[in-house]
Amino acid sequence: MTWFAFFSAFFAWFGIAPLMVIIREEMHLTKEQVGWTIIASVAATVFARFFVGWLCDRIGPRLAYTYLLIFGAIPVAGIGLADNFETFLVFRLLIGVIGASFVITQYHTSVMFAPNVVGQANATSAGWGNLGGGVTQLVMPLMFSAFVIGFGFTDAEAWRASMVVVGTVIFFTGIAYFFITQDAPDGNYKELREKGLLPHKKEVTGAYFNAMKDYRVWVLFVIYGACFGIELTVNNVAALYFFDYFEVDMVTAGMIAACFGLMNIFARTLGGIFADNCASLWGLKGRSYWLFIVLLGEGLALMLFSQMSVLFLAIPTLIIFSLFTQMSEGATYSVVPFINKKALGAVSGIVGAGGNAGAVAAGFLFKGAMDWNEVFFVIGIVVVIASFFTFFLRFSPEQELEERVAFEKANMNVLQTKADHANDALKRSLKIIADAEKS
Repeated sequence: MTWFAFFSAFFAWFGIAPLMVIIREEMHLTKEQVGWTIIASVAATVFARFFVGWLCDRIGPRLAYTYLLIFGAIPVAGIGLADNFETFLVFRLLIGVIGASFVITQYHTSVMFAPNVVGQANATSAGWGNLGGGVTQLVMPLMFSAFVIGFGFTDAEAWRASMVVVGTVIFFTGIAYFFITQDAPDGNYKELREKGLLPHKKEVTGAYFNAMKDYRVWVLFVIYGACFGIELTVNNVAALYFFDYFEVDMVTAGMIAACFGLMNIFARTLGGIFADNCASLWGLKGRSYWLFIVLLGEGLALMLFSQMSVLFLAIPTLIIFSLFTQMSEGATYSVVPFINKKALGAVSGIVGAGGNAGAVAAGFLFKGAMDWNEVFFVIGIVVVIASFFTFFLRFSPEQELEERVAFEKANMNVLQTKADHANDALKRSLKIIADAEKS
């Protein structure tokens, strides 16, 4: 339910991006105005993620997700009311709030899974959710075409109707989240507080500010801006980039852009799996080493992609760049659960906000005078520099030992469970043999 809720939110967040070719023409948007819409789509999310991280610690991920999706559905469907640049910009800004769904997703999986698999769990839930950013590039142009061809809508009516459909989907997803999920393995936060098993709400704010004093949180803030921030940016501009620079039609541009997001079906999970494996060999510092490798690969791949001038080389380079970008995201959130367990929501929210801050910074480059391929090259250099920030992620020897013990304990639980299953299977087999001998 968590990954699907995030998938729906991500789909809605970027549902407008592949339709910008039509909207740009209808509203006569300049390059600078398109750049402002790119910035607006991610700017509000920065502040929303800070707030939602604190909210998760107070009321739990179940209620936080329910409220976010239900209220977020309003601007998603309401953007169809926009008829000029100013109103479109306002709705695009409000839609960005649902990008905070990522923080709730990572928070929920972090409290639900053991340390030996938490990297994989976080990466998979977020990766399959991010998949919405790729699917929307493919589905929205097709939905738009269906309204035009199948129902006889005009272009202006078709893109608006498409967004109403998306808004309806996330509204009902929010309702489903309330009834299907619970906050933690042992119950909901309200009941756990009544039993004295969780800190009181008034203690949450203090823990939040303590987390903000930890320099490692801000290092991860920058790092996540260099990976997830770039993914957000590419989701916004990829269709337009291929439409303008490689002269393909809107549907083809959407399909090519979808390749970038569709890698999330496995790439982010790979980042989490390798991070967990590195942790089994080298402890918490192994997670940081792996993060450096994939972030460096992302920066180099983006610089290479920026130099591609023919389509058959640009597409595979885009896919390689996507692979490293999403593995970097998975590797980042394999580190997050170990920074401050008493303020997990705060850390998740601050680091998640870093992704959007990176996207805002990149958005200003795209509205400037530089060609977009030059912008990609500059961003690639910045990502390479950011990869060296991973060497500032340090953990005390006491925490390394504590997490090593917890890791091994989780592995022992897995082995014990497998042994119990094998023992049960053996007993069933012996019973079958005994019954057969009697008969």
